[in-house]
Amino acid sequence: MFKLKEHGTNVSTELSAGFTIFLTMMYIVPVNGFILADAGLPMDAVVTATALITILATLFSGLWGNTPIAMSVGMGLNAYFSYGLVLGMKIPWETALGIVFLSGILFVILSLTNFRIWIMTSIPMSLRRAISAGIGCFIAFIGLKQMGMIVENKATLVSLGDFSDGNVLLGVLGLVLAFAFYSYRIKGSFILSIAITSIVAWSFGIGSFPSEILSAPASIEPIFFKLDIMSALTFSLLPVIITFLITDMFDTLGTLTGVGTRANLFQENNKDDKSLQRTLEADAIATTAGAFMGVSTTTSFIESASGVEEGGRTGLTAVFTAMFFVTTLFMLPLFKSIPGNAIYPVLVVVGVLMFTELGKIKFEDSDLATSAGAFFIVLLMPLTFSITNGIAAGFIVYTLIKLVKKQTEDLNLGILVITFISALAFIL
Repeated sequence: MFKLKEHGTNVSTELSAGFTIFLTMMYIVPVNGFILADAGLPMDAVVTATALITILATLFSGLWGNTPIAMSVGMGLNAYFSYGLVLGMKIPWETALGIVFLSGILFVILSLTNFRIWIMTSIPMSLRRAISAGIGCFIAFIGLKQMGMIVENKATLVSLGDFSDGNVLLGVLGLVLAFAFYSYRIKGSFILSIAITSIVAWSFGIGSFPSEILSAPASIEPIFFKLDIMSALTFSLLPVIITFLITDMFDTLGTLTGVGTRANLFQENNKDDKSLQRTLEADAIATTAGAFMGVSTTTSFIESASGVEEGGRTGLTAVFTAMFFVTTLFMLPLFKSIPGNAIYPVLVVVGVLMFTELGKIKFEDSDLATSAGAFFIVLLMPLTFSITNGIAAGFIVYTLIKLVKKQTEDLNLGILVITFISALAFIL
């Protein structure tokens, strides 16, 4: 079924690769629980729903696409869901789930067409990389704010927090450990930093050690099928829906490109290779299913690369990863006892990793449009607490400068459509 011999692998290699991916992305279950709980969703239900959608989406990806790609709730858009939409724009979380569902439906439709090729050729690579860097800056800013390392200041808007506070110092410890473990490429670096930081917190009385480690999974009834699609179907929320669609698509395509290159998958010159198409379809379907289950956008995880490095080459790797994630369904007491400042450093590190995309952009005086567009994308995402505003401002500035300089040959239909939608984001 998985064509192991054709891909030069075997069951034991795929098992090892699946376990490696599990270790590197296990952190998403408690982290997503904390992030969506800040938006008012019950953490118990979110933890269970996150584990379930990770299991189902990763299993479907492995069986349908036959690729070693694991899927779960995407970092970045989950932060935008909670802090940008629910807390920032005061949108009810039920409506926000409706937005996620509609973006997923659009992704399903477009994944069945050649739209992915059109969008990749229409939008300059520099702006796509700027979006990734901007989201990285955004979630890092959220992580620093939640840790208390950055606080509100009436005179300067933001300033440094109180580093004599035990909670802030705990966040610093978590940040140092996460960076150190990741820099040494230690398997499960994020979950290991969370574990050590939690143990230190419990030892010093910051939080309490769990009275029990395992329990039966919590019910997802409080968030299951609670999405409000009709409230999301408003003209004013169209830019937000498009933002979720574009960001999920870029995130997925970027992940699949990076992992696929390393694993010799998704070869565009092979017209019979349907693995990319099917993996995109699995990603899109998972997003719509996740909205029904009560979580934000589901996407392909770059941590899948760790399994590829272990030799994983087929969907059997993803199947094994999904099986290992079943264990997280029973870890709710442990996850709930983790102090917040052991969790939020992960946001900062993930943000830094996404921000490195900025270094791949060629900033040149001769191409002011790209430089200015990228600048506004990266700057406005954290400053306005909105991925939508950052993307909108970047594309508007890019298009205006191209028009002023009469470089209309660089403005194709894709850019013009996104610029028009971006203008709606500010008008509405």
